Formats: sequence, structure tokens, C-alpha cells
Amino acid sequence: MAVDANERKAMTRALELAALGPRGVNPQVGAVILSPEGDILAEGWHHGAGTPHAEVDALSKLARGQAEGATAVVTLEPCNHTGRTGPCAVALIEAGVARVVYALDDPGALSGGGAERLRAAGVEVEGGEQADAAHHVIDGWLTAQRLGRPHVTVKWAQSLDGRAAADDGTSQWITGPDARADVHRRRALADAIVVGTGTVLADDPALTARAGDDLLPSQPVPVVIGSRETPTDAAVRRHPHEPLFFDTRDLHQVLADLHARGIQSVFVEGGPTLASAFVAAGLADRVLAYIAPVLLGGSRWALTDIGVSTIGEARRLTVDEWVPLGADLLAIAHPAVENEGVV
Repeated sequence: MAVDANERKAMTRALELAALGPRGVNPQVGAVILSPEGDILAEGWHHGAGTPHAEVDALSKLARGQAEGATAVVTLEPCNHTGRTGPCAVALIEAGVARVVYALDDPGALSGGGAERLRAAGVEVEGGEQADAAHHVIDGWLTAQRLGRPHVTVKWAQSLDGRAAADDGTSQWITGPDARADVHRRRALADAIVVGTGTVLADDPALTARAGDDLLPSQPVPVVIGSRETPTDAAVRRHPHEPLFFDTRDLHQVLADLHARGIQSVFVEGGPTLASAFVAAGLADRVLAYIAPVLLGGSRWALTDIGVSTIGEARRLTVDEWVPLGADLLAIAHPAVENEGVV
């Protein structure tokens, strides 16, 4: 049975609910319970580790028997294991839910398999509804589950001819205020923001997420990579979170350390050298390229050596979206299928 209009609308709402939950060791998940007629009976989302999962949160708002014959619309496949809470698949079966529509398969070795358990109990199940949108909500958690490291977004701003700065090194501001505001909004969505010591010494960035002069409620943990000493009076040392410093060129080691600290998403904003290093190492899960309609010429390229010596080695991307931002244009892309895990 195909997903109907009410279920699609409910999934859009479930994605909104998922975003209300905190980022952490558990994924952000939203759920909507529909009556057999397609009306919303209850809504729920996961409020953090140790609290009821989204499906159970929604079911808890219904009277006994009210979910009989209902449809549960969930952004992630209902879990199939007992941790601090019981299996959501079992909760849905026991509540009498007749149909489940979900967006993404659960990749967890222990938590996955909920759809199979539901089907075995006679529940009708449809997966894949608005999967791309759901992926964006929990891409950090998914990458952590699949690869054991944080999800990495590499960002840069460039002129139309591919330069990150003028030949004298000046780069403020290549892009306009709309693009800069978008960068700060995206910083706030990340668990950590990563730069190199070169950027710290050259620009003395605060590495905060701001709206004008005001700090946004969510701030990424600042991370500085490189062997050069960060001055004691550097702006990054006044960040709301204590900075993390890594005296290493081993980006895999850095990401492993961040993963161990519970960081699931990082925003790389460290200039051409660091951006190129992440791309060359195959660690860029998403690319954000802010393109300004200016020409600079010269030698200050937005990317340097990424290990491509011939066209056959090109790091090909799939563009997810082109976003106009005032006079500028943002390209949002991820590695093409043939380059998955390479860019």
C-alpha cells in the first residue's frame, strides 16, 4: 500500500518534531500517530538519552486502546532492542498499531530490525518516506553509527574564479551579509567547529555562532588543529566552550577523539589548507561552497592539493541544493555514489 497524502503530511510534521530533540548519543526522532481516518491522534519526539523514544512518547498521550488500528509515522525505523528503554517495535505491536510508515532504516547492529519484527506481528510497514529530509536531521548520528566518527561538513567561501582571498591575504568579506548569516546558523547546528592554527594566527576568529552581535543559543565546541601555539589572548580562548587543541596532522585520530567525546558533527572552517586536507583524506561528508560574484585572480585558491593528478581521479560530487543568498550562491553537495567515502 502506497504512502498517502495524510501520511506524507504526518512525516513532514514528524521531521519538525524530531528537530526539537537534543543532539546527543541518541538520534533525534519524531513520531505522529494517525487514526484509521488519517487524523492526528498524538505526537511525540525523543527528549534525550534515557527518556522514552518518540513512538512511546506519542503513545503515552493516548488512552488505552486508542491506538488500535492506527498508523504510526516515524522518522527512524522503530528500534528492536532493550536499552534504557524497551523496544519501540514491541510498544507499537502491543498498542495495536496496524501500520507503520518510517523514513530511514536503523543501521544499528543491536537496534535495527524493528521493521522485520513489526511485519512478523502482522503490522503493515512502509519505509523510505522522505528519507533524504530525515537523513539531514540525524546525519551526524548516522555517520557515527556507520563509520565510528563524526559527520564532517567542509565549508569555504570563494570568488567566482575560485579564490579564497586576494593576493595580499585579505578575505573579509568575499561574501555578503546573507551568506555570513547562513554560515553562523549552520555553525550552530554542529557539535564542533574546526580550524587550523594558521587561521587562528591570521584571523583570530571567535569561532562562535552569532546573530549580529548576539550569541545563538547553541554553540559548537571550538577545535584547533596544528603544531603552532595559540596565543593566550586569542579570541577562541574566550569561547563559551573550552577549546580543544590537537598537535597532529592525523585527521582520523582527531575525529576518533571527538567521537569518543560524544561529538557527532563537525563544521570545518579552517581555510584552504585544512579544507583540502579533509577532502584529500576522504573525510568530507558534505561540502558547502559559498560563491561570490567577484573576481580576484592570483594564487590564493579556495582548495589546494587534494590528491587529484588526472581527470579520472576527480572527486565528483552530487549537488543537493543551490541556495541564493543575496548576491551570493551556496552550493550544498555530497560525494557522488561512485566516490562515496572518498571526497
